[in-house]
Amino acid sequence: MEYFFKKTFFQIDCKASFLTLESENSGWGFASENIPEGCGKRPQPDPDNAGGGREMKKILYSLIFISLVLQGFISCDKESKNEKRKDEVVVYAYDSFVNEWGPGESIAKAFQEKTGLKLSLISVGDGLKIIAKAESEKNSPIADAVVGIDNNTAEAAFKKDILVPYKPEGYDKIFPEIIMDKEARLVPYDYSYISLIWDSESGTKAPKSLEDLTKPEYEKKIILMNPKTSTPGFAFALWVKTVYGDNAASYWERIKPSILTMSPSWSTGYGLFVQGEAPLVVSYTTSSAYHLYFDKTERYKALIFQDGHILQIEGAGILKSAKNMRGAKLFMDFLISEEGQSVLPLTQWMYPSNSKVQLPDCYRISPKAEKILSPEKDISVLEEVQSQF
Repeated sequence: MEYFFKKTFFQIDCKASFLTLESENSGWGFASENIPEGCGKRPQPDPDNAGGGREMKKILYSLIFISLVLQGFISCDKESKNEKRKDEVVVYAYDSFVNEWGPGESIAKAFQEKTGLKLSLISVGDGLKIIAKAESEKNSPIADAVVGIDNNTAEAAFKKDILVPYKPEGYDKIFPEIIMDKEARLVPYDYSYISLIWDSESGTKAPKSLEDLTKPEYEKKIILMNPKTSTPGFAFALWVKTVYGDNAASYWERIKPSILTMSPSWSTGYGLFVQGEAPLVVSYTTSSAYHLYFDKTERYKALIFQDGHILQIEGAGILKSAKNMRGAKLFMDFLISEEGQSVLPLTQWMYPSNSKVQLPDCYRISPKAEKILSPEKDISVLEEVQSQF
């Protein structure tokens, strides 16, 4: 093939390089000089355009042939990429799922051992960013599935119409009270209660309610997350909206002096907390189990407020635009399986959704809220909260 191309381009160069107009009326012919050396016998003038026409046709046919061959190469390359994608599942996730202490690496390794497929987890921020990115790529999809869209932001994903229903193997083992969508467009893989984590050795008194957080004694002592980019941040905003209703905007004005920072993600905010930047941070009741397991301390405590609590349920789903639909379904099957779920308690630090999974002993200090609030799934709360800051 390489020899053919070289030969063809040589012929085109030899014949085209001395192609000229002989006269105004003669049409294409050959000039009588400047014939490249090695191009054979000097052609004779062709006033009837017969020879020139034949030569031009040869050039045209050669170019068409080359174009067809190149298209074949491109087609082969696409087929090769598509074949490669059959062996890979791409999943959009959030920061804490894929970082070094999250469940991502362990799940990817176990998934590949079980299925032979490579699992590529891509962090795109928290759940709200995952929805936005998946929606923007509808026509040029990259991911096959997503993890990290929770029950409080699920309606936003459903409105975008980006997910396809799928009930994975083991779906019947999920706690029925945390099922978030009857169509199974989003399938729960873990859950916990939104709470404030308090550093009991900070010298700051533990608050007992959301209203307590507005008191002067908590000035610059609370770390929140941006409700527009963080699912825990959005869940906290829903918590406020559910408790205060139409007076939520007034609450945000009162709590402003107490906020040290509003971080872009849970990972960033919680990192500041454990560094001692503030004694209070929005997180989950299960975060206290993390500190008992790794730090061997009960210093960091999850607070149960008299207001009641928002339950956060994290879900996974398959994108309608998935390039590897079969692989995406296998991923969902594995994520809900006992093998996949057993990774979550000591990496994700949430309760697994599979009722058959045993919890580690450290979870004994993680309190469960008795009063569970049911917020309206009104996405407009984002605009309301953002307008306050």
